[in-house]
Amino acid sequence: MDAPSGSGIRILRASDRTATVWKNGGGVTREIAAWPEGAGMDDFGWRVSLAEVAADGPFSAFPGIGRTLTLAEGAGMDLSVAGVRRLVDERFAPQDFPGDEPTDCRLLSGPVVNFNVMYRRGAVEAQTAVVRGVLAVAVPPGGTLLVAALEGAAVLERAGDRAELLPYDAALLTGPLDCRVRTAGRAAVVRFAPAPAPDQV
Repeated sequence: MDAPSGSGIRILRASDRTATVWKNGGGVTREIAAWPEGAGMDDFGWRVSLAEVAADGPFSAFPGIGRTLTLAEGAGMDLSVAGVRRLVDERFAPQDFPGDEPTDCRLLSGPVVNFNVMYRRGAVEAQTAVVRGVLAVAVPPGGTLLVAALEGAAVLERAGDRAELLPYDAALLTGPLDCRVRTAGRAAVVRFAPAPAPDQV
């Protein structure tokens, strides 16, 4: 995975995102970031978005894609993934599931907002955690980290500088870089790395 030249922090404001209505009309998606930048739904290595689910119905299928879904708002969903029930009713608890298995959704009690991470298996690995308090993060050279404020605001602190993330704002960090994430609410921290070659597994 190639990182942008140099290292740094790029702030991605929620107010700058555009909404895309699902084909089935059951929700709206707002893309936070994708790699390579400008990639579409068929050629991304990874993609992070916020999805507002307003009605019951199937999820779109993404062949070869792994997904990590984190409930950010609402009571939750009763999912059926390849015929197996998966109850998603705990906020801020990331759940992994394959993006290419048939998935149906039934809302438990009204609309929800999901923080959604998708990554192409065999090319990219993605690890998602939700934190509260203070977390020191180190992004290695060529590495990529995304921080998103899911509940309340979050602050990034680096060498005397600070950047505030308002609710649903995000920051894309490219290494080498060291900083601290501070939040009294909840922030998602997603670490991306190239998948190891088959002979390295």
